Amino acid sequence: MKQYIGFDVSLKDTAISIRQDGKRIWRGKCASDPQILAQIVRKHAPHAERVVFETGPLSTWFYHALTAAGVPAICIEARHAQKILNETLNKTDANDADGLAQLAEAGFYKAVRVKSFDAMLTRTLVGARNLLLTISTQLSNQIRGVMKTFGIVVPKG
Repeated sequence: MKQYIGFDVSLKDTAISIRQDGKRIWRGKCASDPQILAQIVRKHAPHAERVVFETGPLSTWFYHALTAAGVPAICIEARHAQKILNETLNKTDANDADGLAQLAEAGFYKAVRVKSFDAMLTRTLVGARNLLLTISTQLSNQIRGVMKTFGIVVPKG
């Protein structure tokens, strides 16, 4: 009586498909909020074996929030899943969720390691710093270039 769930996550809402014994037993859609999704999993799939969703902008948040809520969440490689999901004739969010649930049931997926929030924070701060340095350098060079047009040579630094 194991149940397998697929989430097709977007920024606004998430399509959900629950499968058991090779058949879809429930399908729905709700807001893209891990707490709401955890409640739906507890209500409609109390025997959930795997909950699968693709990598994306919300995947780190979803993974950590769902696992903290006791949901057996697995984040899978989006490019790998897309190769299989693109074979669907009628491509909709609901059908993608069903395809992800089928992948979960078959065990035919490539799980990815989801980084911790601390690692993501460090990565975000380093990326933001690098971007600020690049912008600052470009702006400084632009100002120096414009000033040369008017005969003013500004030294580097």
